[in-house]
Amino acid sequence: MPSEKVSALVEHLNQTAGKLGLPFGERTKTFNSRRAQELGLWAEHLQKGDVFHMKAFEAYFVHGRNLADHDVLIDLAVQSGLSETDAETVLTTRSFARHVDSHWQEAQKLGITAVPTFICGFNRVVGAQSYQVLSELIQAAGAHKR
Repeated sequence: MPSEKVSALVEHLNQTAGKLGLPFGERTKTFNSRRAQELGLWAEHLQKGDVFHMKAFEAYFVHGRNLADHDVLIDLAVQSGLSETDAETVLTTRSFARHVDSHWQEAQKLGITAVPTFICGFNRVVGAQSYQVLSELIQAAGAHKR
């Protein structure tokens, strides 16, 4: 991707995060998060997914940490209350790789190319969204406001 496009994308993310009150730091690189996804599914399996995903979000989007780095992932697992030894095993054996493959295949079938993507009925919105936008998405699918 040309550097101008990357700069525009990062600026858009920064503005969106600001509007939503989300922390967002200076990022100069993008990293492959595949192994973080595998570790995240393992964390979900142990009922620690929300904690792990928030730690990974903060590490990447606020602090610019490399989610492809083995030591970073182990640190995030430990910060999330997960076993360091078990996290090492998950990363080494790639025991959740097939599950991530399955999720990617489903996303491809649905035409999802970015996260987050919210689908409701036949409509979808992509990216971090306001409550208003998500409410309108759900109402367009037939839900009634309470």
